[in-house]
Amino acid sequence: MIDHLSRAVISDPEQNLTSERQESIHIVPDSKMAPLRFRKRTLHETKIRTHSTLTENMLSHKVQFDGRIISRNGRDACRELIGFFFTHDQSLTIYEYRQFGKNRTNVLPFIQKNIYSHQCGRRKGKQYQLGDFYIGANLTFLSSDHPRLPESIKENTLLILRITNIDQIALDSLKTDSVAHEDITSQEANDRLVLKAIQDALKEQLHKRGVRILTGLGKYLQQLDKEGTGLLAKADFKQALKAFHLEVSENDFEPAWQILNGNDSGKVDYGEFKRAIIGEMNEYRKSFVRKVFMKLDFNKTGCVPIIDIRKCYCAKKHPQVISGHSTEEEIKLSFLETLKDACSKSDEVSYGEFEDYYEGLSIGIVNDEDFVNILRTPWGI
Repeated sequence: MIDHLSRAVISDPEQNLTSERQESIHIVPDSKMAPLRFRKRTLHETKIRTHSTLTENMLSHKVQFDGRIISRNGRDACRELIGFFFTHDQSLTIYEYRQFGKNRTNVLPFIQKNIYSHQCGRRKGKQYQLGDFYIGANLTFLSSDHPRLPESIKENTLLILRITNIDQIALDSLKTDSVAHEDITSQEANDRLVLKAIQDALKEQLHKRGVRILTGLGKYLQQLDKEGTGLLAKADFKQALKAFHLEVSENDFEPAWQILNGNDSGKVDYGEFKRAIIGEMNEYRKSFVRKVFMKLDFNKTGCVPIIDIRKCYCAKKHPQVISGHSTEEEIKLSFLETLKDACSKSDEVSYGEFEDYYEGLSIGIVNDEDFVNILRTPWGI
């Protein structure tokens, strides 16, 4: 018995697949996981008989994961992806959920089923294995290998996908079945220690001014990017750190630069630089930020007019309003002023700018649920 639609993926990877989704259920915040959507899926689940044992084995040993695109383009960053990694032949395939109206959701092919390799970092050139799949892991692909990707994605050489959730039960089961997987190397472990040391040092400096610095730094780096490639040189990053009084010693900066500039091009994506030296909120928190932005961006353009944000933001339950220290209008104006300072355009907010605001806010909040409530209360999610 195998999955009916899994067989369809092999025989016709371009076939459109339809699925219904159910609401998320609560996940324990300590899990650091994005809310898992328990969808009523037919994708890879309907059972039929097959005469091919090879196909049956290929499709039965799989791990399912949810993902998102790491991108400054708001429309791409909010795409909802679902993927499968098949341990039998080390292949993977990824689909995109597309909403049509209120009740119809299609699942469309995004990355065709095939065997792929890492395209950057310490594992560049190595095939993906089971150990590469965990929450927070990045999967990299050459956009030129996938001509049917949206044009906005093909503008970049690399397509970077972040795993936001995974079927942990299936993953653990496959690992205990002695399927070969590669653990983190000593070199990778050392890289993480180098970057974490910088993140810890900067976290102290950012604790009380995280929002202002993160939003301002994002805008500053964008302005330095005169060519619009998203890439900047070492001198640009040093200039930006100095401009925002973020102290990183030369002894810390140089090893970090060597890690990020792994291809020796002399330039690094400034989004990757920010994530590496400052860190980022976990996928559980980020899933709520994306949920709010997708609610605001009902036209799916990747940008939201300031006037719409003003209409949707509700300060009625803000602690300072409840205590009588501030009015609703004062809180709303303060929020809008800070947000607009981060924006390259005065009349709209991009997804990246919106995320920068909450990245800064996240730094000073220890508990995940406290952060989520800060989002739920004014935005009604």
